[in-house]
Amino acid sequence: MQKKSGLIWLWLSLIVIVGDLWSKYVIVQNFNLYDTVNVLPIFNLTYARNYGAAFSFLANHDGWQTYFFLGLAIVISLALVVMLARSQAGKKLENSAYAMIIGGALGNAIDRAYNGYVVDFLDFYWNWDGYHFATFNVADIAISVGAGLLILAAFLDGKKEKNKE
Repeated sequence: MQKKSGLIWLWLSLIVIVGDLWSKYVIVQNFNLYDTVNVLPIFNLTYARNYGAAFSFLANHDGWQTYFFLGLAIVISLALVVMLARSQAGKKLENSAYAMIIGGALGNAIDRAYNGYVVDFLDFYWNWDGYHFATFNVADIAISVGAGLLILAAFLDGKKEKNKE
């Protein structure tokens, strides 16, 4: 009897993609570029466009970075799909991490392919010193949480190995 692979976790990728694209659509339909709505004393909804990567890395170039980041997202997603296929379905932490990263990478890739940029809108800040964290989106959250889950999984696996000795 063949065990199920981690590919069954791709439903989570689909949820991330749909949630990301829907949230970006709502922002674009209801905000003009750079419009801001204060939600909490430390949080705004602000419509921004990111032509680069995280923290607008490489944003001020001639446009080649759009294709670079699009290709990178596709290559990483394909590599993670292969890792899911090789993984056992029961490895919940690793598989959910891979699926979240795939969903986030493809959500931003779809946005980048369609618009030439990524829509960002979550803006956290601290009033007392005027510091704003980089504006981000749902896909960025999924990628970050997925990376954190992979780190946690590696830590827990290392702890299990140490306890076996």
